[in-house]
Amino acid sequence: MSGEISPDFAAEAVRACAWPRRLKQGPVRHIAPEELRAWIVHEDDRLLVVDKPGDVVCHPSKDGPWSSLAGAVREFGRLAAAHLVFRLDRETSGLVVFAKDGKTASRLQKAVQQRRVKKAYFAVLTGELTAPVTVDQPLGDDTGSPVFVKSAVVAPGTGQAAVTHFTPLAAGGGFTLARVTTETGRKHQIRAHAQWLGHGLVGDKIYGPDARLFLEFIDHGWTPALAEKLLLPRQA
Repeated sequence: MSGEISPDFAAEAVRACAWPRRLKQGPVRHIAPEELRAWIVHEDDRLLVVDKPGDVVCHPSKDGPWSSLAGAVREFGRLAAAHLVFRLDRETSGLVVFAKDGKTASRLQKAVQQRRVKKAYFAVLTGELTAPVTVDQPLGDDTGSPVFVKSAVVAPGTGQAAVTHFTPLAAGGGFTLARVTTETGRKHQIRAHAQWLGHGLVGDKIYGPDARLFLEFIDHGWTPALAEKLLLPRQA
């Protein structure tokens, strides 16, 4: 057995060690019942739709039910379970749909998988996009990034197919407000495709100017230095 370390193993080790010990991201955000009440935009016997702000985790966490949207919805509605039909990244705001029973959840989740549910996003991009553009590029792990969860456009045949449509609504001053739709649902798809396009999302700590800014944020929180480089405290 050789005592040498292969270059591929060494690169993976460096990449891996930057992530696992930095799971905490500052103080835990707990949701107050009155906050959740104000976020509800629709509720009936089977569904609850919430307008999630950009600093709330969707999935349950180890920090108690009120530390995630799913847990808070379950507690607030006194439900046996709150079925998340689809999720949004922590720093992404927008409508999130919960089903109150398993049958409804199964039907809606199947509709999402079959692309019978249409979703649209609005994003502020760096640079001025002058015409609609479609990015049809496969996504896979960004093996050159110090952030283990980062995705990137990869060579054909080595990743998952991903298609994203960017339509500019307004542009000026070095920025673009765009409407974004997707034909696939890959991890960080819009953010990774926007970076590949050369128009990353403003405030994106991972897919912005330097992924190491995300590690800096985890270690030190939001700082004036990060504000200068990212402009906004979360991706827009």
